[in-house]
Amino acid sequence: QVQYVESGGGLVQPGGSLRLSCAASGSIFSKFSAGWYRQAPGKQRELVATITRGEYTNYTDSVKGRFFIFRDNAKNTVNLQMNGLEPEDTAVYYCNKAPPEPSWGQGTQVTVSS
Repeated sequence: QVQYVESGGGLVQPGGSLRLSCAASGSIFSKFSAGWYRQAPGKQRELVATITRGEYTNYTDSVKGRFFIFRDNAKNTVNLQMNGLEPEDTAVYYCNKAPPEPSWGQGTQVTVSS
């Protein structure tokens, strides 16, 4: 069973930036497409961004131009650079394969508030 460990969340003011990082066991991201997902209070988990093995990226409309998904092959991580954060981005952020498998990590909380 793959283990995902997300980090980098926190409290940030609107307009601020955060960089999330995800490590997975078994070098899983070198073999499969990866994705970042988020779940806001009272809402279903949604896909935020994906990156294929060929570095093709895709984003949900609400984060296009603000969020950027990329790999750090030296660290075997998949990262999410989040700029121009808005209160609507407040959620627990998770990483997983894309499409996801049933096993999820603990996630990392991102709170955007003044």
